[in-house]
Amino acid sequence: MRSLLVPSLCAALLLSACGQSPDKSAKAEAAKPAPAAQVDEARLLAANEPANAGQWMSYGRDYSEQRFSPLTQVNAGNVKELGLTWFADFDTRRGQESTPVIVDGVLYVTTAWSKLYAYEAKTGKPLWAFDPQVPGEWAVNACCDVVNRGVAAWNGKVYLATIDGRLIAIDAATGKPVWDIYTIDKSKPYAITGAPRVAKGKVLIGQGGSEFSQRGYLSAYDAQTGKLDWRWYITPGNPADGFENKQMELAAKTWSGQWWKTGGGGAPWDAITFDPQTNLVYVGTGNGAPWPSEIRSPGGGDHLYLSSIVALKIDTGEYAWHYQETPNESWDYDSTAQIQTADLQLKGEKRHVVMHAPKNGFFYVLDATNGELLSADAYIPDVNWAKGIDLKSGRPIKNPYANYSKTGKGAFVTPYYGGAHNWQPMSYSPKTGLVYIAATHSSYPFVATKEDDNPMGQKLSISFAKSAAMLKQADAPKFNEGYLLAWDPVNKKEAWRAKKEGARSGGTLATAGDLVFAGNSANEFAAYRADTGERLWGADTQTGALAGPVTYEVDGEQYVAVVAGFRQTGSYWAPNYSRLLVYKLGGKAQLPAPVDFPAPLLNPPAAFGTPEVIAHGEETYGRFCSTCHGSDGLSRGMFPDLRYAGAINTPEAFKTIVLDGALSKNGMVSFAKAIKPEDVEAIRAYLVAKATDAKSHEQAATPAAAAATPHGG
Repeated sequence: MRSLLVPSLCAALLLSACGQSPDKSAKAEAAKPAPAAQVDEARLLAANEPANAGQWMSYGRDYSEQRFSPLTQVNAGNVKELGLTWFADFDTRRGQESTPVIVDGVLYVTTAWSKLYAYEAKTGKPLWAFDPQVPGEWAVNACCDVVNRGVAAWNGKVYLATIDGRLIAIDAATGKPVWDIYTIDKSKPYAITGAPRVAKGKVLIGQGGSEFSQRGYLSAYDAQTGKLDWRWYITPGNPADGFENKQMELAAKTWSGQWWKTGGGGAPWDAITFDPQTNLVYVGTGNGAPWPSEIRSPGGGDHLYLSSIVALKIDTGEYAWHYQETPNESWDYDSTAQIQTADLQLKGEKRHVVMHAPKNGFFYVLDATNGELLSADAYIPDVNWAKGIDLKSGRPIKNPYANYSKTGKGAFVTPYYGGAHNWQPMSYSPKTGLVYIAATHSSYPFVATKEDDNPMGQKLSISFAKSAAMLKQADAPKFNEGYLLAWDPVNKKEAWRAKKEGARSGGTLATAGDLVFAGNSANEFAAYRADTGERLWGADTQTGALAGPVTYEVDGEQYVAVVAGFRQTGSYWAPNYSRLLVYKLGGKAQLPAPVDFPAPLLNPPAAFGTPEVIAHGEETYGRFCSTCHGSDGLSRGMFPDLRYAGAINTPEAFKTIVLDGALSKNGMVSFAKAIKPEDVEAIRAYLVAKATDAKSHEQAATPAAAAATPHGG
């Protein structure tokens, strides 16, 4: 999974954070059909040729997923002249993670709730919009918001994967659906947030759902008809039902207990890379579920094929090779971060390689043909789940302290569960030989619990209340920072880093103009020198910009685009200006002035509940609410900080939302299957206690601020 994990009390009272109202401007009909996105294998293979250099035809630009553009009009010498030329506001304040695809002057971009928009790439004129009508109630099946990362284009169609598990082929000229199929069993809580890839006439797509007791798999569909061509499961199923192939039979020997009852996990929710040189598809697989390996499968074992890179033959889906980055995984260290291919000069020899910077903190270089491990080095400081990687065996040298699953003791582990590098796409420049990564240096206390009776589906077996208590210890690690990292994969070391205090870095774009572009969570989109990291230009985005930037060319002019939509923790009352931003040299457009939203006042009711009730509320909140609403009373940014919510003033209002499902259509479903009325009241007691404590420490707000901000946001 991507970050936190449990279904949550999403969007209580702050309706604008979960709205799905239609964007009227995007419904404008074009005077004539848009160009038909004629992308095929030959064109992708020639992505760097002059005829295609100005396109961005797939999620990673070309098959290599290097996100490197040969365009040079915008360069280190003139990037200071870059200015906004057009922008498009989206109709939701939820998180945005999409990489636009640009083909023949048309820009295709997705938003939260799996919506798709087509714009004239030069002017921003809306051409068409498509809304797959995802049920709001499905949001509870998405571990980490209803985001979408983009589309694939192929032979006149655009392919969209939806949060409720569908794959839809859309006519690129008209925006009308051609076919619409489910890639999942609709009775099970899978979700799709990743972008499809297309290669050799097959649409490749995975899904999320590891923590929801599911079994992950990669599917290949015929791009023309939508017929399932092949499917490869990540973890073995129930031995009594037989195995799909020899690999699943062998994998079962690396598990113990009755793992199939929780599915095992392994969902491949993001990384899918086709390599035409080897004719292989490399898929990054997900983490295990429940998280502690001793609970999910007592007795040890590697638990194939969790947290691995698996290479499959594109034509048949047959297994070719695999490399498991985190055997016996227990820390949410999925290997789903983007996978790149490249040609590197290693020890005087040219090698065609796979490069990967997964959550576990080690940067891997593998032979693309057979998976041979060539190097594996820590790319962030203080990695302590393993002391290193043995290059002879290819296995990590595990640190016994970090194996909380086996010791039964809480352990501060680095990287934390969000990983040293998550979904934010990285880029590689053949000019500098550097890989540019959104890195995070942080630690987290993992504490196992055998409580896994979550009727909402997720079975983590982690105690967040005990983790929160450990974070308050005097000896708790104090580092928690994000930065843009330039990594040298040949010399196996950091080249430079750029950071903004208190911010997380976003996805990256490298160009032949000696530039690296990256946004961050501190409302900035910036350009850096690719060789030194010197910051050369920046623009205020009014919201966090973590998605992967792109660049393209229309009528001889180069454009740079990024999707923005991420609110910093602690400012939930401010709007998330969810939008697409497009820049060019000399651009003169201006964003509307941000609206001043002063912080709301903490105004909780009188504290109530015994210490035991409040402690129970804290534990229940940690299990069910902390994903969206943050741990220890701190908002994660995209959803309300419930200490301020008006609903905590009365048990009736709180119950209406949490148990009766008053906000179900916005994604905040009823939790009646999982918790009882007394649990809900305990959560309310905990929130009131946290609000009361916070109020005692804050400075008195001015009367003007109180008048300007309605209680509860």
